[in-house]
Amino acid sequence: MTAKKIFILYGHPDSVGLCHDIADAYEVSARAAGHSVSRLNIGEMRFDPVLHHGYRSRQELEPDLVRFQQLVKECDHFVIVHPVWWVGMPALLKGLFDRAWLPGSAFRYIRTKTGQNTIFWHRLFRGKSARIVITSGTAPWLVRALPGNVNAQLKWGILWYSGFSVRSTWIGPAEHIPERTKARWIEKVRKLGTKGK
Repeated sequence: MTAKKIFILYGHPDSVGLCHDIADAYEVSARAAGHSVSRLNIGEMRFDPVLHHGYRSRQELEPDLVRFQQLVKECDHFVIVHPVWWVGMPALLKGLFDRAWLPGSAFRYIRTKTGQNTIFWHRLFRGKSARIVITSGTAPWLVRALPGNVNAQLKWGILWYSGFSVRSTWIGPAEHIPERTKARWIEKVRKLGTKGK
C-alpha cells in the first residue's frame, strides 16, 4: 500500500457526537497505517461564511481559508465528514466552499482570445480522490428516495467539478443507535482510513 497525504475536513460545527467519532476513527487508523494526515475542524475555523457580493468583487480570504486551500492542494485524498441537515450540508460547510472554492484555486475557466470565459473549464484537482462520509437521522435509502440528491451539490457540483474522483459513505439512521451498530460503523470507517480510501 502506498502512503497518501490525506486531508480530513470535519464538517460538523460541534465537537462531539457521531460525526466527530467517525472523523477521529478515520484519522487514527490512517495515521497508524502510515499515511500523512492533516485535519481541520470547521467549528474551530474563523471565517465569514457569507459571500457578500457573490463573485462580482474579491472578498479577502481569512487565514483559515488560505490554510484550507493549501491543504486541499497538497493532499492526495480529501475526506469530508458531515451530517445531513434539511436535505443538505450544514450552512457553515457550504459557506466554506462558497468562500474558498474559487476560480484559479479549484478550477479555471477556459477563456476566448478576447478574454471572455467559455462554458469549458480546467479541473485543477484531477488525479486526486475524495471520500464524503455523511450521517443522517433518516435511513440512507429513504434520504436517497427524496426529491433531488442530498449529496449532489458536494459530490458533483463541488468536488467532481474541480477534478476529484469521489466516493460516498452514508451512515444512518444515526439517532438513538445501539452501541453495537455504532461500533460496526466506526469499524467500517477505520478500514477506509487504513486503506486511505
